[in-house]
Amino acid sequence: MKQPLLAFNDKGIYCAQADVYLDPWRAVPKAIITHGHADHSRWGHGSYITNHMNVPIIQHRLGNINVTGKAWGETFTINGVTFSFHPAGHIVGSAQVRVEYKGEVWVFTGDYKTEEDGLSTPYEVVKCHTFITENTFGLPCFKWTPQAEVMNDVNTWWSQNRAEGQTSVLFGYTLGKAQRLLKHLDPSIGRIYTHGAVENMTEILRPMVDMPETIRITPETKKEDLLGSIVLAPPSAHGTPWIRRMTPYVTGSASGWMAFRGARRRRAIDKGFVLSDHCDWAGLLESIQATGAEKIICTHGYSDIFSTYLREIGYDARTEKTQYEGDEGETETNEQETVPEEEGL
Repeated sequence: MKQPLLAFNDKGIYCAQADVYLDPWRAVPKAIITHGHADHSRWGHGSYITNHMNVPIIQHRLGNINVTGKAWGETFTINGVTFSFHPAGHIVGSAQVRVEYKGEVWVFTGDYKTEEDGLSTPYEVVKCHTFITENTFGLPCFKWTPQAEVMNDVNTWWSQNRAEGQTSVLFGYTLGKAQRLLKHLDPSIGRIYTHGAVENMTEILRPMVDMPETIRITPETKKEDLLGSIVLAPPSAHGTPWIRRMTPYVTGSASGWMAFRGARRRRAIDKGFVLSDHCDWAGLLESIQATGAEKIICTHGYSDIFSTYLREIGYDARTEKTQYEGDEGETETNEQETVPEEEGL
């Protein structure tokens, strides 16, 4: 029986011919990395190969590592297997990995979205025979509102809070979501403050992308300075002593999971904005069709439901288990709903 070009094992997605792993979740000698979120780029590998924009991101997160950066579309060959990185549109530096050997082409998406966000390099369709796709939001109920409408709602919310003399605290993950929000905030409304973790990552990304000015919150920041301003913070800051200095404040959260009824209430959030760094149902289907692939491998998210639907409409589709947890462990669960974890949504 012919060995598949890419196979799933207990360490990650393995290319035996090249003896290299894609986004491995256990330490391996050589790793090809799609993007900087913690579930896809883990510490401990012998060497890392990634898109050049992702290099400073994973160096910031992982420290002193042996990493090589490649340009978009630049090919490199390992034992006869040709690899290249192509934009995934998920966050800055996020890539799909194209793998070719003896005329057979596979594409591993990592995490991806097809809506242009004005920050990430836009998603690129890559033709292939086998397509490995995430399914974080692989249910028909997920249908995203265009980003421009969502960000108009965010800015209107901030403006109203400012008029009422309150500080707006907006939660978004430190890598990806926070910078996407920042990119489209309206500085004419007021000052934009950041939690230290958000500011640290934003400083890493500023040389690559244009974003409005921000002010880091420090122990010296006065409560009266924050009134009417907006504060970008990671969700982990909610309910901590750090946030009390914002009083009086209102909270908002930007996430795909805000599409679920009750998600905002369970998180004790005043306002929810549905904004995801992953494809919705239609985006997944359109992406698959555009690749021309006949074989589809569905990974993390609603993979069982999504792959069943793909088989019903004629694809050779199956699921594979991974240890991708989703964007920095963002999860939305209760007794009625079970939702997979998402990183940076």
